[in-house]
Amino acid sequence: MEFRYLGNSGLKISEITYGNWLTHGSQVENDVATKCVQAALEAGISTFDTADVYANTKAETVLGDALKGERRESLEIFTKVYWPTGPAGKNDTGLSRKHIMESINGSLTRLQTDYVDLYQAHRYDTETPLEETMQAFADVVRQGKALYIGVSEWTADQIREGVALSKQLGFQLISSQPQYSMLWRVIEDEVVPTCEEVGVSQIVWSPIAQGVLSGKYLPGEKAPEGSRAADEKGGADMIKRFMNDDVLTRVQGLKPIADEAALTMAQLAIAWVLQNPNVAAALVGASRPEQVAENVKAAGVKLEPALMAKIDDVLGDIVERDAGKTKETAPQKRVA
Repeated sequence: MEFRYLGNSGLKISEITYGNWLTHGSQVENDVATKCVQAALEAGISTFDTADVYANTKAETVLGDALKGERRESLEIFTKVYWPTGPAGKNDTGLSRKHIMESINGSLTRLQTDYVDLYQAHRYDTETPLEETMQAFADVVRQGKALYIGVSEWTADQIREGVALSKQLGFQLISSQPQYSMLWRVIEDEVVPTCEEVGVSQIVWSPIAQGVLSGKYLPGEKAPEGSRAADEKGGADMIKRFMNDDVLTRVQGLKPIADEAALTMAQLAIAWVLQNPNVAAALVGASRPEQVAENVKAAGVKLEPALMAKIDDVLGDIVERDAGKTKETAPQKRVA
């Protein structure tokens, strides 16, 4: 395993980070989830990312149970706040002071820890003054309940303003967690340059484009049974933007490039995002322990410029690069 500094801080995290979105507490049984976490630990992964909204708080509970007994100081545990939890009442969502203060306490209880290493704003809250949100995060840090603060799917301007306020309030906003893959590059033109300027790193989710870049989905064929694209509980909806024959045909063209690099297609996809120097970690989930062992092999891989150029040639114009997609796909108001 390789380790990278997170933002302009002294915190090192594993460049392959284990995330339990769409799996723990929902798609896989708890005993399998625990085996996946153990496989991650055995592979050298020390960083674990979850959120209170995943499986409506169950994912945090599963992760807390799976990590029980491990040396806390050897782990980096991340969680998030914003989306509705519990009965989804009027104050069970967003980034108000009330919701942040109540949510961090619930997350710590479920994770069975006194603090999280990184507490992240899961989206930008358009209905709460940013000053209120940042003051609440500052107090969470001062109370010792979180060591650092991060954001997820914020625009470049939002990140810049958040970092400025964090400095005024005496805490460190050090990370951004956006979607990023060979197919989805919307952060490259605005978010990444801004983050490089203000000392923020990316922890990217969906580096394999929710399984599409693994090559398992073939053009003109039905999604394999048990795959995310066949999951009507949420996975199919999340992946549908990539499930068209043009994209799937281009993705199959990456197979010779992966072979040339002596990698699986999934490993190539993970290694690709890690070539970006502003990326501190690639978030990788798993529904089986063996998937973890395979994905970790992407750590430390160096892809030569010529090979990176071949990838661009194969994918061509199917790559989404529009920086406006970050704002376009963000919630314009709270759900509850």
